[in-house]
Amino acid sequence: MTRPPWIRRALLAAGATTSLAAGLLAATATTSQAAAQGPCDIYAAGGTPCVAAHSTTRALYAAYNGPLYQVRRASDNTTRDIGVLSAGGYADAAAQDSFCAGTSCVISVIYDESGKGNHLTQALRGYWPGPAAGGNDNLANAFEAPVTVAGHKAYGVSVAPGTGYRNNNTHGIATGDQPEGMYAIFDGTNYNGGCCFDYGNAETSGNDDGNGTMEAIYFGNNKGWGYGSGAGPWIMADLENGLFSGVNQHFNAGDPTVTNRFQTAIVKGGPNQWAIRGANAQSGGLSTYYSGVRPNVAGYNPMKKQGAIILGIGGDNSVGGRGTFYEGVMTSGYPSDATENAVQANITAAGYSSAPSGAGTLTPGAKVSLQATTACCTSDYLRHNDSDDKVVISAVDSSSAAGLKADATWVVRAGLANSSCLSFESLDQPGRFLRHYAFQLHLNADDGGTAFAQDATFCSTPGNSGVGRSFQSVNYPAKYVRHYNFTGYVASNGGSNAWDATTSWAQDTSWLVASPWS
Repeated sequence: MTRPPWIRRALLAAGATTSLAAGLLAATATTSQAAAQGPCDIYAAGGTPCVAAHSTTRALYAAYNGPLYQVRRASDNTTRDIGVLSAGGYADAAAQDSFCAGTSCVISVIYDESGKGNHLTQALRGYWPGPAAGGNDNLANAFEAPVTVAGHKAYGVSVAPGTGYRNNNTHGIATGDQPEGMYAIFDGTNYNGGCCFDYGNAETSGNDDGNGTMEAIYFGNNKGWGYGSGAGPWIMADLENGLFSGVNQHFNAGDPTVTNRFQTAIVKGGPNQWAIRGANAQSGGLSTYYSGVRPNVAGYNPMKKQGAIILGIGGDNSVGGRGTFYEGVMTSGYPSDATENAVQANITAAGYSSAPSGAGTLTPGAKVSLQATTACCTSDYLRHNDSDDKVVISAVDSSSAAGLKADATWVVRAGLANSSCLSFESLDQPGRFLRHYAFQLHLNADDGGTAFAQDATFCSTPGNSGVGRSFQSVNYPAKYVRHYNFTGYVASNGGSNAWDATTSWAQDTSWLVASPWS
């Protein structure tokens, strides 16, 4: 997208869709073991085989036993492929944890399971430059999107603004007006209005090549080109020079706001037809939000698709979008609703769930509240302000408003800069982390950069006062998370800043890891 001014082979006979759906639905029942079928087996049976299949959480074919993705660690720049626990099974997250222990890792390759070689790697500079060297895009932090699938730990792809993946030299992806389908599973609570968090078909040039040169799934609440009902986020189609929620260029009431924690999003298109569909990826069936002719704007019939694949960015490398990706595929041919319904049944049977939320522990995935231990302030908890990005302490109790309780609740994550340490993600503002800047604590959105990862990483140590835990800055090891005059800082025990005062420093830097308020 250009920014707005302000930013297998079984052909089925006609009439067989009912039996297809029934047969495939029955075949998708799963246990905690590998699936009897994967989504791409279902698409192949429906006559619309996958030509790209990307996932960091599970195999998308029952027989797949190769790598899902590759990680690269910061300490020595070496890489490791992360595969599945068994053929057709789930990601070997423990391999990532072991390889990346004591350092940070990024996801350097997302492998294509289809055999077409349509792997996703770092997006290179397009019309819009990214923040990495040479105007390329950042790679996703490998620990930022933990998840469980059928009880197995896995990691998604967390896209902060500036992060992007691409393949401009694909095989088998639709071009011109050829039909295709695609689905993705996103985190429906992690999004923004930036352009553009996409997955799908884009220009091979890295430029905006005009109307109809893209066909990708967009997820977010950008209203600059099109939007649906409610406040968003919406599943829309990025067709270049337009995010479309239906036939109209701007508003289409049939495209609803969707905020499921795990969101199935579908876009498919063929000659003068296309559709948007969606569902909760944890339960239930698909709904159709639009199905009909191409938009009533010149340039989209016929389409001029070019066949690159993007993730997390627009076709011209617009890098303002935010989101989380777990799995997705692209097909050859326009899938039937029945095939997609069977795929959705497979997805819900896979058992996506949030990372464990154990109370009062510093296990990644746990929810916690951090309680002050200084005598003055034992009813106070570390929280973020709603009016700005500052982090403070204030009193929270059972009668406090729900919003205040949420402000004082943190999701523990493996450290963004050192996986042996910790980062703290806001519960009610996913994608935003506790970090220090100029030694004061703030709640900021991850920009995907190394500096942010370091500022947002803290190593847990025994409490400096002998009580609770203290949290040592990974990039300023003499400094610990402290409250001073009810404001959060990283502070040393003595120094030139007022918040480095030695008085009560040990107590102010010691915190009780409490059960989460929200």
